[in-house]
Amino acid sequence: MKNAGAQAPASENGRVFSAGFRHELDALFQWRRDVRRFLTDPVPDDLTRAVLAAAASAPSVGLSEPWRFIRVESVAARADVIANFERCNADALAGQPDDRQPLYASLKLAGLRDAPVHLAVFCDEDGEQGHGLGALTMPEMRRYSVVCAVMQMWLAARAMGLGMGWVSILDPAHLSRDLEAPDSWSLIAYLCIGWPEEEHTDCELERAGWEDRLRLAGRILTR
Repeated sequence: MKNAGAQAPASENGRVFSAGFRHELDALFQWRRDVRRFLTDPVPDDLTRAVLAAAASAPSVGLSEPWRFIRVESVAARADVIANFERCNADALAGQPDDRQPLYASLKLAGLRDAPVHLAVFCDEDGEQGHGLGALTMPEMRRYSVVCAVMQMWLAARAMGLGMGWVSILDPAHLSRDLEAPDSWSLIAYLCIGWPEEEHTDCELERAGWEDRLRLAGRILTR
């Protein structure tokens, strides 16, 4: 691995970004946090469209671009999502060891009630685009492609001053039925987007004492 500060070799066809840009990019990585505390102020629709557009350049297996979105805007639909979360969260709380239940109960795990923008993100498992290239032996690559798109959206949102929270404490089958998603669509992410109430470079779960980050070196093996 090259030293982060090393000068890239000159290339006629290469695109080398400036040291200043790389510094800002690293700051973007650090400030991208999973946000659960939102202001209720509306997000201009052009910014929401810009976040969605960030998915367009994400890598996808076989150029399948299998990401699909549902903007969840109605009061009834959002109420269904909140009820879904509350049922699943109660089950998750009950499943915690007795000594961790108070800490779990104190965590704020979703911004569903305050976030002005809700997006349900799906993978179209049967889409014909890409003609199945690269997905025969690893069909899950279609879903991984959607995760890449979500990450690009997350960074784009943060770059515009928006926060994004990924809500995973949900029954995906129930949510898909409530949103009347096509049968071939699999839920990948439920995203809350809005202006963050507060901003931190460290993870909220770390601040709450739920878990500590493991150093990168502890996750790398050599064979």
